[in-house]
Amino acid sequence: MAQYDLAIIGSGPGGYVCAIRAAQLGLKVAVVEKMPTFGGTCLNIGCIPSKALLHTSELFDAAGHEFEGFGIKVGKPKLELKTMLGHKDQVVESNVSGVAFLFKKNKIDSFRGRGAIAGPGKVLVTKDDGSTETVEAKAIVIATGSDSTPLRGVETDEKRVVTSTGALSLPEVPKRMIVVGAGVIGLELGSVWRRLGAEVTVVEFLDRILPGLDGEVARQAQRILARQGLTFRLSSKVSSVDSSGKVLKVSVEPAQDSSSAEILEADVVLVAIGRRPYTDGLGLKEAGVELDERGRVTIDAHFATTAPGIYAIGDVIAGPMLAHKAEDEGVALAELLAGQAGHVNYGVIPSVVYTTPEIASVGRTEEELKADGVEYRAGKFPFTANARARAMGAKDGFVKVLADAKTDRVLGVHIVGPVAGEMINEAAVLMEFSGSAEDLARTCHAHPTLSEAVKEAALAAWFKPIHL
Repeated sequence: MAQYDLAIIGSGPGGYVCAIRAAQLGLKVAVVEKMPTFGGTCLNIGCIPSKALLHTSELFDAAGHEFEGFGIKVGKPKLELKTMLGHKDQVVESNVSGVAFLFKKNKIDSFRGRGAIAGPGKVLVTKDDGSTETVEAKAIVIATGSDSTPLRGVETDEKRVVTSTGALSLPEVPKRMIVVGAGVIGLELGSVWRRLGAEVTVVEFLDRILPGLDGEVARQAQRILARQGLTFRLSSKVSSVDSSGKVLKVSVEPAQDSSSAEILEADVVLVAIGRRPYTDGLGLKEAGVELDERGRVTIDAHFATTAPGIYAIGDVIAGPMLAHKAEDEGVALAELLAGQAGHVNYGVIPSVVYTTPEIASVGRTEEELKADGVEYRAGKFPFTANARARAMGAKDGFVKVLADAKTDRVLGVHIVGPVAGEMINEAAVLMEFSGSAEDLARTCHAHPTLSEAVKEAALAAWFKPIHL
């Protein structure tokens, strides 16, 4: 039996990146994956296919509503959903095959089946046919990611009552869709089907959308999405879904009061109330791996669990459930296991909502700074005052820079606007090096570009903007 330095359970962004980095550093690595293809949720049924649908649905919507304003007459576009879904599937295939190539290139062995810890340094792999084999390694990494959180009392069938998985492959555009949850997944997929023709109602338990994001950003985003046709029912909850008839009957109640339920009809209900760590069937309790009150694996500063030789990264541990956070943890852990000094700066992890316009954030929000009593300056700049945004007809949104009132160090940057997910990385680099608003404001930005709005917001936080 081959002996490995490292065995990783799960080949999502955390697992496969950890495997590649460890192999680059000279470790002998094995990966155990239960799915037919590598890449985990992100590449197969999450980040990648959803971005493919977001992009193609944006093109469809632009052709139908925006082209004529630019002097481009193409007539009413016709949707070929099967082709659009086929493009999504091709994108997924390209990405997962790319991971397989990288495993081969880096001499990483893979084992297909469900992995479970069978004792110190041992992973039992159960294949689809019921047969088993054991992988032995000096260190074991739990990188099994997360799955959709179920809604109590509501059964999903991935046909009419779906999670994000089913919402990526609907065979036809529903006339009416109810999205349960106004978080990232619900808004992204809800906006896809809205652009393709569905009437979309978003039901959210809280009194706001996008919990955790800067409040001003969330309010602006809601106004923009409402103009695009999404209907919001905030401070509300879905108590049941009756699927006995041809039309789904969805019971919606006030969040804090069950005495006045309203029945809404829908063709599809998307349950998107969050994700939970995937730890079932891994033998964690038997191995001595402790979980916290939310079912997450408990680790120390070096990703070590309470069981010797067992580590964990990604969605199964505390922190934002983001693919790039898991990737950075995978790199850091691989370097630590190779005797180097791996580290993740959790204060500078950007997050992006891929709606139109995009919403991106890194660092602290105004609410967090106020709660901690931090004195700060806020600088804002709207895209209505940005020349490139005007030329593109993409004037919605703004950039906000939050800087320490005494040191001018940038504490947070928040963007609602076109390609916000690309622009936020400039702020992340600045914050990684403890840069100030003045540093960002004095950095020459190409003209005309959208990123000039970032510079102007930094100018506003430091002194005064030029173009406002």
